[in-house]
Amino acid sequence: QVQLVESGGGLVQAGGSLRLSCAASGSIFSVSTMGWYRQGPGKQRELVATIGSGGITNYADSVKGRFIISRDNAKTVSLHMNSLKPEEDAVYYCSAALQVTVVARWSNYWGQGTQVTVSS
Repeated sequence: QVQLVESGGGLVQAGGSLRLSCAASGSIFSVSTMGWYRQGPGKQRELVATIGSGGITNYADSVKGRFIISRDNAKTVSLHMNSLKPEEDAVYYCSAALQVTVVARWSNYWGQGTQVTVSS
């Protein structure tokens, strides 16, 4: 069974920084893209950043220059968030596109989410 577990969420003041981490575990054959999404109160889930297996990154325009996504290894991803804004108060979800076996279809998996609370 595949698990994606996020950590690092918590309370931070506006302008502060926070580092989120996500580790995939279980029966996994291969992982391609990993990323972070977030969903604030009354809002739709939105992409924050992604990183491919080769290290190519993609960021939402709203976080460019402030957030950095990194691939610690094939199954671990981190999100370094700087200069956090109150409107970025949200549940942050880790995602991964992976195969559980060599013959399995590529599927997207999601973590349970970690709350990031930004005080104003």
